Amino acid sequence: MKPVKREFILELPKTELHVHLDGSLRLETILDLAQKDHVTLPSTDPDILRKAVTVQGQVKNLEEYIDKFRITLSVLQTPEALRRVAFELAEDCARENVKYLEVRYSPILHNAYGMTPMESIDAVLEGLEDAEQEYDIKTGVIICGIRSISPESSLRLAELAVAYKYRGVVGFDLAGAEENFPAKDHIDAFYLIRNNNINVTLHAGEAFGPKSIHQAIHYCGANRIGHGTRLKEDGDLLNYVNDHRICLEICLSSNVHTMTIGKIEQHPIQFYHDYGLRLSLNTDNRLISNTTLVDEFMLAHNTFNFNMMDFKDFIISGFKSAFLHHRERTLMIKQVADQIDDYLGMKSEKY
Repeated sequence: MKPVKREFILELPKTELHVHLDGSLRLETILDLAQKDHVTLPSTDPDILRKAVTVQGQVKNLEEYIDKFRITLSVLQTPEALRRVAFELAEDCARENVKYLEVRYSPILHNAYGMTPMESIDAVLEGLEDAEQEYDIKTGVIICGIRSISPESSLRLAELAVAYKYRGVVGFDLAGAEENFPAKDHIDAFYLIRNNNINVTLHAGEAFGPKSIHQAIHYCGANRIGHGTRLKEDGDLLNYVNDHRICLEICLSSNVHTMTIGKIEQHPIQFYHDYGLRLSLNTDNRLISNTTLVDEFMLAHNTFNFNMMDFKDFIISGFKSAFLHHRERTLMIKQVADQIDDYLGMKSEKY
């Protein structure tokens, strides 16, 4: 068994299934876009701006964490800006050897200058396609409804996801403040999504308890759960999630930053892994949480002593849970498993 080293993790093929476009900009890009589009920032000093837009330690709650998106969203109001940041996010992921990336964002948050939702998603898809042409990476888009915005808006976003189903959109999500904004209020959007055979992932069990996860699965038809940190509080639901291989999109750093957990050692990832749940490791927001995917793997290793076999499980689970067609997913899993086994000097297993 090879020891866990940062360069080893960097070399391994990986997925990134839970990452927000508007939380993962490069700091220099924010400064550049603000200058081009005449946007006023809290500061043009990179050090001061970084402190304003990234979490310094912890915030009080998820809502305070989300508030930092006001800065990033202020420079993401043109098609040119969205195309650029989509390309750069895919480029950053490709440099970490991410082979499959799902980028999530909500088009209704990018209309300050009159950009239409269609113009917005076209720009993001173009940026991702540019990256696919230049790097060995495959990408997809997840459109997000927002819990605190009207269910009618979620329905319009669901209609957009249906329209772009075969043009790069691979799933639908519900994000934003969780407490007091139940997923079941947006059930019409998910009825349309499920009727059109579109994949579903929901933020749930992050800032609210397992009832939120229950709604995500049984009201909205979630194929994956974003975070799911509080699933452990309901053993019966935990067994259902495990039995149905519903992947939890684990984001360690952001769970600490949002006070979902008090400190990293309290995260249930070790229990979930030991119990056999399907888990993937993700960044959530690369800028706001000041992290990378390799950082998240190393944090998991340094905190919970996960080894290379554990990471093989996480990586394969990520590919198994990707919103890809079965045949395409199976081929990628076979290729990735062979790569990992060759790297680890093991006999290849069947997945």
